[in-house]
Amino acid sequence: MRRALTIFLLILATGALSCRAGELLWYAEDGNGEPVATQRADTPFNPASVVKVGTSWFALERLGPEHRYLTRFGYTGSWDRETGTITGDLVVGGGGDPDFQPENAFLVARELNRLGVRRVRGDLVVDGPFWLGWEGGPLRRAADPAERARRAGRRLVRALEARRWGVAGREAWTQLCGRRGWPVTEEPSVRVDGAVRVETATEVHPLVEHRSNPLAVILKRFNVFSNNDIERIADDLGGVTALEAFLRTKLGDASRGLRLETACGLGTNRMTAVQVVDIIRGLGAWLTAHGLGLRDVLPVPGCDPGPIPRMFPALREGELARAVVVKSGTLADTDGGVAVLAGSFRTSGGGEVVFCIAAPRAGGELHRQRQREEAWLLEMIRGRGGARRVPCGAPLRFSDAQAVVATSAEGGKP
Repeated sequence: MRRALTIFLLILATGALSCRAGELLWYAEDGNGEPVATQRADTPFNPASVVKVGTSWFALERLGPEHRYLTRFGYTGSWDRETGTITGDLVVGGGGDPDFQPENAFLVARELNRLGVRRVRGDLVVDGPFWLGWEGGPLRRAADPAERARRAGRRLVRALEARRWGVAGREAWTQLCGRRGWPVTEEPSVRVDGAVRVETATEVHPLVEHRSNPLAVILKRFNVFSNNDIERIADDLGGVTALEAFLRTKLGDASRGLRLETACGLGTNRMTAVQVVDIIRGLGAWLTAHGLGLRDVLPVPGCDPGPIPRMFPALREGELARAVVVKSGTLADTDGGVAVLAGSFRTSGGGEVVFCIAAPRAGGELHRQRQREEAWLLEMIRGRGGARRVPCGAPLRFSDAQAVVATSAEGGKP
C-alpha cells in the first residue's frame, strides 16, 4: 500500500497525466471565487493553447497594452538621390515585432519610395530580432538563430520588390489597398540586388521607422487564431522560464504542478483546471484595471473568426453568440491528445463564472470530446440562469491597421 502511494505521488510530482482516456475534468467558480463545479480540478493536464492566456497576461504586465514594437530601416554607403540608388546595404534594425507581415513590408516600401529609394546595390543586413510572416511556433522554426533571421530577410527582399510578390503577395497588396483606399496599380517597390546577411551593422544612416499595432491588438490576433508564434513575444521577455516564474509568483501556493515547456502550448506543459481559472481571473482583473476586458485579448464566438466558432458551433450563433469569452486548446498527439475549453461568461443576474473543462488523452476523438465540453458549458450556463451577451467591440484588426510608418528623425536628410 505504501509503495503504491509513493508511486502515485511520484507521478504527480513529475507532472505525468493521471486521467484515463475519455475522462473529463473541470472547474468553475463564481465572481466571489466560490467553486460552482469541480471534478478532478487539481489533476495536472496538458492545457495546450490555453497556455497563451498566461503568455498574454505576462506580456501585458511587462510591456503594457499600448506597447509598440519598433523596426528601423537604414542604409550604409552612399545614396544617389537622382537615380534613387543606394550603393551599399539596406539595414533592418529588428525590434522583435512578433506580427510583422507582408503588408507591413509594403508600408515600408511605400515610404522608401516616397523618400526616393528605388534600388539597393548591395545586401539586406538583418541586425537584431526580426521576423516576417509565420513560422508555426518554436518546434518548426529554424534552430539556428542566424538561419532564422536569414529566412525572414529573404522574405523581406521578396516583399519589398513588387515583381517578386507572387499570387499571395499580390492578394495581400490588393486587400491592403482596399482597406486604405489606395490605387492597386501604384505598387511600391525597392529592389535589393545582393544577398541577405545577419550581423551587427555600423555607420547606418536612418531612413524609415515602423511601429507595430499596440500589444493588446497583437495579442487579440494571436489568440483568435491560436497562433503559436506568440512564442516570439515571450522570447523577448526572457522566454518560457520567465513566463513560468511569473505565473508561479501570481499563483503562489496554488502553483504546485505547474510546468511549462513552451509559451504557446505546444509540447508537454502542465496546469490544473484550478490554475487555468486563476490565470483567467488574474488576466481579467489586470485588464479591468487598465480600462480593458477579456474580450479585448481573447476570442468571442459570434464576433471573432478563428477555429473556435467551427469547433464549438453552439457558441457562434443563437442566444449564446457573444455570450462567452473563451480560449480553446488542442493537441492531436502529444500526451495522447487533448481538447480544452476555458473562459468566462456573465450570468443573467450580472455575476461572473470562470471555467475550464478539459479532455486529456482525447486521442482520435477530439470532435466528440469537444461536443461533450460544449454540452457541459451549455448546461452550466442554463444552470446559472443564462448568460448575458457582451459587445463585440472593435473588429479584429490586420497587422497594418494601427501601424505607423514614418521617416526617421534623420532620414531623408542630404
